[in-house]
Amino acid sequence: MKTIILVMAGWLCIGASFGHHLIRGVVINAEDQTPLIGAAIQIDGGTRGTLSDDFGRFEIVIEESPVTLIVSFVGFARKEVDVTEHDGHITVLLEPAMTELSQLRITSNKMNSLNSVSKLDLKLRPVNSSQEILRIVPGLFIAQHAGGGKAEQIFLRGFDLDHGTDINITVDDMPVNMVSHAHGQGYADLHFLIPELIHVVDFGKGPYYTDKGNLNTAGYVNFATKNSIRENTIKVEGGSFNTLRTLGMFDLLGAHTKLKGHQAYAAVEYQLTDGPFENPQNFNRLNLFTKYTGYFSNSNSLSVQFSHMNSKWDASGQIPQRAVDSGSISRFGAIDPTEGGFTSRTNASVRLTSNLPNGVFMHNQLFFSRYDFELYSNFTFYLNNPEFGDQIRQKEGRDIVGLNGEVSKSMHFNNSSLTGKIGYGFRYDQIRDIELTNTLNRWTNLERKSLGDVFESNGWIYADATLEHGKWLINGGMRMDGFKFDYVDKLVPGYETQSVDRTRLSPKLNVIYQLNDQTRFYAKSGIGFHSNDARVVVAEDGHEILPAAYGLDLGTTFKPVSSVYMNLAYWYMFMDQEFVYVGDEAVVEPSGKTRRQGIDLSLRWQANSWLFADFDLNYAHPVAIDEPDGQNHIPLAPTWTSIGGLTFQGAHGLSGSLRYRYLQDRPANEDNSIVAIGYTVLDAKINYTRSFYEFGLTVENLLDTDWNEAQFAALTRLKQEAVPVNDLTFTPGVPFFVKLSASFFF
Repeated sequence: MKTIILVMAGWLCIGASFGHHLIRGVVINAEDQTPLIGAAIQIDGGTRGTLSDDFGRFEIVIEESPVTLIVSFVGFARKEVDVTEHDGHITVLLEPAMTELSQLRITSNKMNSLNSVSKLDLKLRPVNSSQEILRIVPGLFIAQHAGGGKAEQIFLRGFDLDHGTDINITVDDMPVNMVSHAHGQGYADLHFLIPELIHVVDFGKGPYYTDKGNLNTAGYVNFATKNSIRENTIKVEGGSFNTLRTLGMFDLLGAHTKLKGHQAYAAVEYQLTDGPFENPQNFNRLNLFTKYTGYFSNSNSLSVQFSHMNSKWDASGQIPQRAVDSGSISRFGAIDPTEGGFTSRTNASVRLTSNLPNGVFMHNQLFFSRYDFELYSNFTFYLNNPEFGDQIRQKEGRDIVGLNGEVSKSMHFNNSSLTGKIGYGFRYDQIRDIELTNTLNRWTNLERKSLGDVFESNGWIYADATLEHGKWLINGGMRMDGFKFDYVDKLVPGYETQSVDRTRLSPKLNVIYQLNDQTRFYAKSGIGFHSNDARVVVAEDGHEILPAAYGLDLGTTFKPVSSVYMNLAYWYMFMDQEFVYVGDEAVVEPSGKTRRQGIDLSLRWQANSWLFADFDLNYAHPVAIDEPDGQNHIPLAPTWTSIGGLTFQGAHGLSGSLRYRYLQDRPANEDNSIVAIGYTVLDAKINYTRSFYEFGLTVENLLDTDWNEAQFAALTRLKQEAVPVNDLTFTPGVPFFVKLSASFFF
């Protein structure tokens, strides 16, 4: 590791470019003169390409002169630029245009062959609800089971990720996952993110990315918010079940200041609904967001943002299938109608991006989060307490402070380029009064089972190098993470800090071969990890602190014609340890080794100028290695899933989509004696957009299908039952739901 860092540091000290025909340029949005980040620049007829950086700038080596550069960005008209070796610096202005699949290139996507698909999907079917935010990632499923206020349950690549155990989620590079959380390790509540503010969804499947650390095993997702908004917006939505949502987005500086490189806006969102349940959810959430981005000369940019979320809800909770079958309750009834909760989160971030002398690129980000959480649940009803029931309160207050930083430099040769990166950072969580208490009707405390303070630190450094030579791209890196877990148990006599620390190295190696400008092949490999809950770590005296995940992807991305984009991958993952979260006991029980493998297929097709089709099919085969056949199923792990639909964008303001999602039956327990029931749900949407207004109609569950959203195999007992029963418990998916919206732009 030390050798790698020294070599990287040497690269960063080199100031000369070895390329004889190095072309530098910048890509600008012609509409508002702001830089376009992530625009694709490709040599016409060749396989070499690159992406514009945070300033819209790029560098590319040409082997002969003259050549034509093709510059493209989803949602903008493609532009061809003729250049020679005598051109020093070029400026490319891209004009907004109708979204077309031809704007999506595969030669300039660097590591993530499928990543740029999210740009296309986001343009064609922008998300406008918190439930849709994560669904933009191909192959990812979610389930909500606490009235819209609790973080979604996540499924990806044969994983039941609970609320975020094995997927690293960030917003503008700020961590969303909560380690050592009161409800579950890696708990990732994204409800502080206003969907209309999403600009880019950056994602990757597998543990192959050096800059992603804890919880990056099944993959990662980073949501980047917009630096500016085109116009002020007022939006009002209303629908079934007393649903209301209002949104305001306001430019704070005006167009003249934006042209000078300074942009700022603010947004406020308020939402409420009763949901389809017999006991109203009384759900309400308030979101505030503001962001400033400034460009100073051509060397520095500063981004400052602040957000706040406050949410409160009542929930009917999961119910046993046998109670519905007997007619004692309906699908939308409750066993314990006093479940629910409250949560709030405040975020602040400052990010400085700099172009230093000799072509060195640096960014540093400081972030802070204040978080409060209080959740009332009842998973087993009257199993443990036949008189008063098994309701529990899980509660915590938390402060997070951290730093993300990276320094990079690229060197160019005649037919090659070499980019080196060094990254560093830390995160510190101070968690106050993390507790589990048995309660009755929320207000009466029956028994406190755990109470304490957690202090968890994570520091990291990584080195990463990418060599592009001809048709080959080779990326390798090493990441080192250090952790320190401190726990103070407030239920034991006397004061004692229980402390454990551990370090993990995570190597990565990835190879891409660009056959031509229509086809690329890739092989990705790497080791990732997830951290265990601090309370479990100290209780087990440091055993199984950072269990590893070993991953491999073999795949291809190709565009046989400009109107078709396909990605096909075989993947494999071996994990040292799984998690089983025991909600009633507030502990994480480690289980044995597991193996997963499967196939991912993604297809995007533009049938004509106005009709698009998307199709994602995912297969996974997950097994517990140390268990006998028939007893080796991984509960709730998905096998076959598919998401897709048709989207149209008319020339006269009419647009819409018809979408489906399919999840096959899957084992709910280890021996598959209880089955989590699969479903197919169809949604529809239509919008009419003009210069100053937009009207929309959304229908969820168009066919009014009875479907189970969240499902579990659980040992439970109802009030009248003498003995407990191992049964399927579930929360019902939303029935036929209609929502109208009106937006006004000014």
